[in-house]
Amino acid sequence: MPNANRGSVGFSSNEFEQEYERPSKSELKRQMSALQKLGEELVEQPRDRVKRVPMPEDVREAILECQQIKDHEGRRRQMQYVGKKMRSLEEHEIAEIQRVIDSWKGASKAETANLHAIERRRDKLLADDKVLTQLLADHPELDAQQLRTLIRNARKEQAENKPPKAYREIFQILKQLHASAAAAKNSDEEQQDDDDEQS
Repeated sequence: MPNANRGSVGFSSNEFEQEYERPSKSELKRQMSALQKLGEELVEQPRDRVKRVPMPEDVREAILECQQIKDHEGRRRQMQYVGKKMRSLEEHEIAEIQRVIDSWKGASKAETANLHAIERRRDKLLADDKVLTQLLADHPELDAQQLRTLIRNARKEQAENKPPKAYREIFQILKQLHASAAAAKNSDEEQQDDDDEQS
């Protein structure tokens, strides 16, 4: 016989369902995989770089130890341990590590772009004498005689398929010029910032 009181006690049954705010299994798996990848990226970096990343000492030690293991199976196991250590980090620690890695990537992209720009400048120097005249006008501190000799030798190297000794020397001179210009620009910007703060 049906119970007449059923469901009429004054509460609905879903009030007792617990609300779960936990992420789904697949979301947890994605997070674990991302942290494992982050650990792998750190293992691939030079040791002195890893030492400068802000992170707990035990995590750093796991990464540095993994870098030293040459045995495939041993390295795989240590890599899993690195992943486990990465999962023990707080949100803000993970964000800080990610920020540092992103800054390395940005710096290396900018570096590559600069090197390509220097290579193009060198090629223009070899192709057109007017470019040298302009370069010397912009940078009177350069040794004009040395540059003319290097350009002549670099052209000869290319024509005779010789090792690019002068070609590389021109690149180094242009690279130093670029570095000096960048340093001067930075100090100008700092001076400007100081002036802005004082005014």
